Amino acid sequence: MLGTGSCTQQNPSASSHEIVFAIGQMPLNLDPRYATDAASERVNRLVYQSLVDFDAQSKPVASLATWVEFNPTAFRFTLNKNHASFHNQMPLTANDVKATYDSLATLKDSPNTAEFANIKNITVIDNDTVEFQLNQADKHFPAKLILGILPAKLIAENYDFSHVPVGSGPLKFVTWQNKLTLQRVGDDQRISLIEVKDPTVRVLKLLHGEVDLLQGELPPELVKYLQTKPDVIVKTSIGANFSYLGLNFEDPVLQKLKVRQAISHAIDRKQIIAKAMIQHSREADMILPPEHYTNQPNTDLTPNDYNPALAKQLLQEAGVKLPLKLVYKTSTDAQRVRFATILQAQMAKAGIDLEIRSLDWGTFFEDVKQGNFQLYGLTWVGIKTPEIYLKAFGSQSTPPNGFNRGRYADAELDKLLAEENWQAATARIRQQLPYIPLWYEGQFAAMRKGITNYNAKPDGNWDDLGTISYAH
Repeated sequence: MLGTGSCTQQNPSASSHEIVFAIGQMPLNLDPRYATDAASERVNRLVYQSLVDFDAQSKPVASLATWVEFNPTAFRFTLNKNHASFHNQMPLTANDVKATYDSLATLKDSPNTAEFANIKNITVIDNDTVEFQLNQADKHFPAKLILGILPAKLIAENYDFSHVPVGSGPLKFVTWQNKLTLQRVGDDQRISLIEVKDPTVRVLKLLHGEVDLLQGELPPELVKYLQTKPDVIVKTSIGANFSYLGLNFEDPVLQKLKVRQAISHAIDRKQIIAKAMIQHSREADMILPPEHYTNQPNTDLTPNDYNPALAKQLLQEAGVKLPLKLVYKTSTDAQRVRFATILQAQMAKAGIDLEIRSLDWGTFFEDVKQGNFQLYGLTWVGIKTPEIYLKAFGSQSTPPNGFNRGRYADAELDKLLAEENWQAATARIRQQLPYIPLWYEGQFAAMRKGITNYNAKPDGNWDDLGTISYAH
């Protein structure tokens, strides 16, 4: 078992067994104003509290605060009674809420700054009450207030939240060197996250008792293997995280709709799901899954069928010389490279010569943000609100003002998004293919016997680290 470092033994029943969670990729940034990678956002949900969260249908619900809409441009939030203080023992007040959201206006490189440009001013009414005034009406405004609240005093000091976070959530930061160690506020239970990039090594560490928990990022044969082991419990769930191929619209070939349609028809999603993914994975058509409240029941959301002959025909109609050579960037994660090699083989039958470039996560993600790619593969994680379509495809949402990393621009879609006509907007997205939809990957968590109160969640969050326990 990995050591517990400086773990105190004041409460040995809770802290004598440090729970070790092996993950494929460490968080990149624990400042919620900057974090965009999945690991960072999952940790930040535990370290910080946000004003608002979401229910099972992705509708906004009160978390740290309840709210009242006075009019379409004025919202008043009241902090819950007996809410937690910050981990540095400072009380959390309305001033901290104001300081957190005010700070975004000065952070020119934050991907969240544009999201809150509509805030005209924030007024502190009293210690527990804050009012947001907007420039323009936005009935969905509360659903956007999901940033972790930071201490105003530390914001003013330009404190480094990214590496040494101070929040008020159920887990507090302890140390981050070779591993990221958190401690549960309620009972001092320590939980350490260690990075183990190789999925086979992660599995072996679980079987040898060096780690207690794995979640996601394993090929299906390793998950099935774990299910045969008497000392391991595997829990599964349907997935809601959307995997896709991103396209660079500054590339003249990818600007052609028939080329994008050809790429979509060149992918056999059913085969990949059957052969290379865990159970409960399903084909995807849009970022938000079918059960999301914005998706109407019985809506025909079917991705383009695998048809390499049609794909080749579309490429020829687009005036493309075959084979079409494309460069696909992905991370070095073994499962992502595996997907890439399957895509490469499938696309070859459609006249597409796919060159794979697998890069370390930091380099890969920076290339994606900078637009340095032709094609890339990524997954939208934990997305709840339909505004994602504006952030991902709005012509004004190119980085750093949003996540339109492919630099897609479509005046008709902009109009539909501005009107919040989600059905028409998603129909336009399906028709224009600003990305190539792939699947919602099934979720699993594997843990050693003795670990309880932890389940796999559709969006892959780690929220149950707030309740996980180890039975001696």
